[in-house]
Amino acid sequence: MTRLIVWRHGNTEWNATSRVQGQTDVSLNDLGREQARAAAPLLAALRPDAIVASDLRRAADTAAALAALTGLPVRSDPRLRERHFGRWQGLFLTEAAERFPAEFARWRAGDPDPGAGLETLDDLGKRVADAFTDAAEANPGGTIVLATHGGAARQGVGHLLGWDHGVLRSVGSLANCHWTELRRDDGVERRTRPGWHLRAHNVGLITAPTPAESV
Repeated sequence: MTRLIVWRHGNTEWNATSRVQGQTDVSLNDLGREQARAAAPLLAALRPDAIVASDLRRAADTAAALAALTGLPVRSDPRLRERHFGRWQGLFLTEAAERFPAEFARWRAGDPDPGAGLETLDDLGKRVADAFTDAAEANPGGTIVLATHGGAARQGVGHLLGWDHGVLRSVGSLANCHWTELRRDDGVERRTRPGWHLRAHNVGLITAPTPAESV
């Protein structure tokens, strides 16, 4: 059995103020660092064989908290970055709504390609799922922790599971420093039950409310 633990990074000031991060390299705040330290022993108990992280600091520093307990190196993979939010990056959500009302309305409605330079959900899901798959193939039969971002986690997981956008919209976002677990049977059953299976979602310690919108 190969197991993927898809772990969202800890809180940042931009999370807390509903400011659009996307691929802007924002650091963890004090709460985010504490969330990573609190979650790390729970993940270490799963006995991971490898840790892979987005190269953005908020994910890399979250992964470092687990690496400090396990002694494992953290491999960086830029494909695990958050969705690129185009012309919205750096804006507060209220500003994005005011400046780009049509695109914002389409985004709110779940349009996978709303405009304003946002990366499409299909492109996002594919690149993140490719990173997940490569990590799994490099560690067959192992447990791999992948430190990534909220939108990236959801689309990457959905792509691996073959879920369409409508299904994914019904799945709640990961809270900061929470994770999703996927498993794949690598034994004889893989011929009859191929692919990945969702085993758990939004697992972790509740340390503070997560904003309704956090990108």
